[in-house]
Amino acid sequence: MTAQTAAEREMAELLIGALNMTHLAAAEVDPTAPLFSNTGGGWGLDSIDALEIALAVQQQYGVELRSEDEAVKPAFASLRTLTALILSRRV
Repeated sequence: MTAQTAAEREMAELLIGALNMTHLAAAEVDPTAPLFSNTGGGWGLDSIDALEIALAVQQQYGVELRSEDEAVKPAFASLRTLTALILSRRV
């Protein structure tokens, strides 16, 4: 597993809480694992989860993740890429 930054751990905790994924431990999440995957592995999230994540991020950090924003889709690749986008746009 790739080591997490403090910001990635905080983001993992937010996602786990928002998605009610209590079977995951934030400290044990690989920040490079895919959030969405058609072949299994990673977090195994779907489009409904993406909406939940966007809402949680907006509430926690004041950052809006809009589907028409070109940077948003690639940011949902992993916890690391999502955290990087949020940090770059944080209010």
